[in-house]
Amino acid sequence: MRVHIESVRCVFNNGEHNAFTDLCQFRGQLYLTFRSCPDGHMVFPTSRIRVMRSSDGVTWEQVCEFGVPERDVRDPHFLVFGTRLFVYTGTWLCEENRDINHHLGYCMWSDDGEVWQGPRFLEGTYGHYIWRAAAFGGKAYLCGRRKRAFARTADHGDGTRITESALMESDDGFVFKPVGFFQHEYGDETAFLFEPDSSLLAIARDGAAKNALVCRSRPPFAEWSRAKLERQIGGPMLAKWAGRYLVGGRKSEPGKPARTALWWLVNDQLEEIAELPSGGDTSYPGFVALSDSEGLLSFYSSHEGSGTGDPPSAIYLANLKAM
Repeated sequence: MRVHIESVRCVFNNGEHNAFTDLCQFRGQLYLTFRSCPDGHMVFPTSRIRVMRSSDGVTWEQVCEFGVPERDVRDPHFLVFGTRLFVYTGTWLCEENRDINHHLGYCMWSDDGEVWQGPRFLEGTYGHYIWRAAAFGGKAYLCGRRKRAFARTADHGDGTRITESALMESDDGFVFKPVGFFQHEYGDETAFLFEPDSSLLAIARDGAAKNALVCRSRPPFAEWSRAKLERQIGGPMLAKWAGRYLVGGRKSEPGKPARTALWWLVNDQLEEIAELPSGGDTSYPGFVALSDSEGLLSFYSSHEGSGTGDPPSAIYLANLKAM
C-alpha cells in the first residue's frame, strides 16, 4: 500500500523552538500538543507545553498552556483514558549537573477539552523520564526510563548502558508503578500499541544510537521478546492504520540530513513509504487516522528556521492518503 502526502502546512511558528508533537481525537475534536521554548531544544525552565484544538484540522485555537517552575517540560503526549483527556510531560530539574534521577512526570487533564486542571505531578514517576502513553483494559500505561537501581553517576544517565525502560501502569492516570522492563540497557523513547487480544507491541529507540527495537509482550508484561530493526528511529511513533502498522520518526543516515519519515512495519522489517519535507532538528510525529484512507500527521522541523536545535522551529501538519 502506497501513501501519498496530499499537503503539508505550518500550523504554529512564534519564532521560538517549537517541537515534540502529539495528536489525538477527543469528543469529536482534534487536539495537538507540543513544547515551545524561546531558548531552544535543550533543557530550560522557560519551556511551556501548548495544547491546541481544531474541528477541521485547518483552524486551530489554543486551549491550554502550562509550565512547571524550575523544570524543563518536554515531550508531551496525549492519553484518552476513561472520559478524560490527559497530557503527560516529562520534566528535567534545571540544575547545573542535571540527572535523570531527579526527573518527574506531570500531567494536565480535562473532561471536556475546554476546562483544564493541573499541572499535577505523577506519583511513582520520580527518577523516571516518562514518554508515550497508552490505555487498555481499564489501565493507563507509560514508558518510563530510569537509571538501574537509581545509581549515582557522573553523567545524567539518559540513554546509557545502565538506563532501563519500564512499562508503568496506573488505575487512575495519576499514580503509576512499573510492571515490566522491556529494555535493560540503553533504554530510550518508546511507542506502545495494544492489540485487541491484550498483547502489546512497542517500537523502542536505542539510547546508544543503534538500530531501534521491536518489542512484544503479553499480560502481566513480565516477559518480552525483542528484535532489531534495520535502522535508528528518533522520536518513534506507532499506530494502526488501514489494518497496517504505521511507524514514524527521525530518519538519520550517514552523510545525509535528518528527515522525518514514515514506514510500514511488516514482519519485523520496515518498508519506507514517505519522507516529509523536513530537516535540521526534526521528528516526534503524532498521528490520527481519519479513515482507512486518510490520516493526519503532526511533526516539527527547523528546516525553514534555524536548521539546528536553536529557535526558530515550527509545527507542521501533513494530510496523508493511503492508496
